[in-house]
Amino acid sequence: MSEDFDPEGKRLPIKLDATSNGEFAPIPLSLPVMEANRLARERVGEAAKRLGLSRRAFLKSVCGSAATLLAINEAFAGFKKTGGFYDLPREAALDEALAEATVGGDEFIFDIQGHHVNPKGKWRRWDNHWMYTLRFFPQSSCGEDAIECFSAEHFIREVFLDSDTDMAVLSAVPAAPEDNPLSTEEAAATRAAVEAMEGRHRLLIHGLVHPNLKGQIEAMAVQKEKFGVAAWKTYTQWGPEGVGYWLDDPEFGIPFIERARELGIKIICIHKGLPLFRLKPEYGTCRDIGPVAKRYPDVAFIVYHSGYEPAKPEGPYDPANPRSGVDILIKSLQDHGIPPNANVYAELGSTWRLVMKDPDQAAHLLGKLLKHVGESNVLWGTDSIWYGSPQDQIQAFRTFQIAERLQDQYGYPELTAGLRAKVFGLNAAKPYGISPEEIQQRNAKDRVSQVKQAYRENPEPSFATHGPRNWREFLALKRMEAG
Repeated sequence: MSEDFDPEGKRLPIKLDATSNGEFAPIPLSLPVMEANRLARERVGEAAKRLGLSRRAFLKSVCGSAATLLAINEAFAGFKKTGGFYDLPREAALDEALAEATVGGDEFIFDIQGHHVNPKGKWRRWDNHWMYTLRFFPQSSCGEDAIECFSAEHFIREVFLDSDTDMAVLSAVPAAPEDNPLSTEEAAATRAAVEAMEGRHRLLIHGLVHPNLKGQIEAMAVQKEKFGVAAWKTYTQWGPEGVGYWLDDPEFGIPFIERARELGIKIICIHKGLPLFRLKPEYGTCRDIGPVAKRYPDVAFIVYHSGYEPAKPEGPYDPANPRSGVDILIKSLQDHGIPPNANVYAELGSTWRLVMKDPDQAAHLLGKLLKHVGESNVLWGTDSIWYGSPQDQIQAFRTFQIAERLQDQYGYPELTAGLRAKVFGLNAAKPYGISPEEIQQRNAKDRVSQVKQAYRENPEPSFATHGPRNWREFLALKRMEAG
């Protein structure tokens, strides 16, 4: 394995960049984020010098993460934004024990949205030369082919070694079977690789279903029996002719849900929000979540990305004027009498990663979800490996706080350690039917844990993101995926 470990310490441990997961076009950085990056690099250099460390050595420590988070606070305070902030003392940038007490943690972390691809799969039939990928993904250095950065090997390393993640779900991406970067069979092979390290139950897999594609509903039984999928993943925006479907559609959505119930796998994960490139965005809204949740109270509907739409900033919820994104999800639930902590769950993959760069949006988004979807029904997901290791997302969430002003004004909860622990993994244990205590006991004795413990004595995190960072890289990836 070849990897660029950034020996000069140019990359920051909390990654504030424009990287996309490949489903949406990269979003240019705002002025406060650019200022946060500038301040972080400046503060990191000062702190490393005070402690007599190289930049790289300092950044590998928890103090490096603390210094970066503090720089975000400083930058946004300069722009008079006070809705949310990273709650850690300034001394944490220089005191490793203090930094560990705030940035570190021992929560059960269950990441229910992970991804990787098969770098040698048929989906790359439109990509004629490995130099093509290096040309368009210069930030990735994982051998001669940059797409190797998205491989199973790197997924296991970034998620289970370079982060505090205990357990994960390997999810699917929107594509027809012949164009899919990772088939269910290939996902099962990755799960087997983790199990070979005595990491049984560390990795679950999804079965992808496009009910509006001929034969997909009938093939669900094969995915269950042959590959042991733990849940279903679907994209209501996707369709064979570029036209999506609704979950409450009697032609596609209802037969899909009925078949899931018949097969006894009653967890349905639905991509909502994050409009998919060149597909009709209306099918990505959450207006159909409430109707099916009411009709099927025995089914767990997990709304991936929580319906978040990056182009439409999140603010306080107004039931008389639900603007977009998360508000549409909340309105759909309220219109159909679905109370908080019922059978609808909101997942944070890519969503938290995007809003953690804007503490005001983050405060409103998290506050609304916890209040209206429920403190027991907001689930942790990171959409990694597109963003590299999810450790920075974990560290940022551990320290994030909603300002008291917003708590008082809108009824948002305080983000206590107990509430964060629920979001990190305890909440997802319910629909997936797992015991966090049992998983943690098993994990402590497996070979993954042994390798991780040895690795942590001299870690070499790359702090790299691998997805497209601008329109050129995004369009190049779309060409590789046959559009």
